[in-house]
Amino acid sequence: MRLNSGSSAHNLEEIKEFSEWLLKVGDGNLGDYVDGESIITIPDELLIRESEDPLSDMVNFVYPNLLDNILDQTFFKERAILTPKLSDVAMLNEHLMSMIPGEERTFLSSAKILKQGGTSSVEDDEITLEILNTLSCSGIPDNKLILKVKVPVMLLRNIDQSRGLCNGTRLLITKLGNHVVEAIVLTGSNIGETVLIPRMTMSPSSHTFPVNFQRRQFPLIVSFAMTINKSQGQSLSHVAIYLPKPVFTHGQLYVALSRVNSKHGLKILILDENGCVTNNTLNIVYKEVFQRLL
Repeated sequence: MRLNSGSSAHNLEEIKEFSEWLLKVGDGNLGDYVDGESIITIPDELLIRESEDPLSDMVNFVYPNLLDNILDQTFFKERAILTPKLSDVAMLNEHLMSMIPGEERTFLSSAKILKQGGTSSVEDDEITLEILNTLSCSGIPDNKLILKVKVPVMLLRNIDQSRGLCNGTRLLITKLGNHVVEAIVLTGSNIGETVLIPRMTMSPSSHTFPVNFQRRQFPLIVSFAMTINKSQGQSLSHVAIYLPKPVFTHGQLYVALSRVNSKHGLKILILDENGCVTNNTLNIVYKEVFQRLL
């Protein structure tokens, strides 16, 4: 559907070929699968090739002439770098934000441990606030949130659905206050509207942590890059997939590959265990999942 939305009569055959390849990735029909995993070879035309600085090549593909386009609200809304892990998202966002002129502002959160009558798997006094502030997890911002004016960000919580301020909405920061952030909506139903984002109290949605806690912080994350899981449901014109480590869940590679509406808007940078550029990567598809849907 995404590919057809950007199609024209002269490239129908190319779209058909690319969409069939995507479906083979999603269905697990490429490579020799063992226990749901297979190494697949990515077509050369989709790869970021070996060079003196392949990371910069990837950035320049997604965000060409970044400083010249920084005031263009439409520039950021359909562009993103996708990668599986939060640590790589943070590295990429920090790298790109350093390219934007202007002063950084650091916002620190406040946090507290939620005691639940001994139901936690660790003693309450074993987790200090210092340790708590080092934790990073999906769905809530870090303790230390570094922002700049003219930087794209993404909402991590539903604030006001009537104004399009939902989890996953992308914004462009215009002002940074002590208690609110002013931004322009880049995606959704209210594109171009100026909004104010307050601090919010948030708890991790995952139950993998040994202690329950709350963190009060702006519900924002810089969004030059985002995790593959966070990109679900989005349609983008320019996508780079950064794979310093392989994907690790069912269908994750297909989700990343299928965000674009044109093959020409997709590039993939794959690194092997030695940090060298390669054309092979892991695909994970548990075919029994499809059988249970029938």
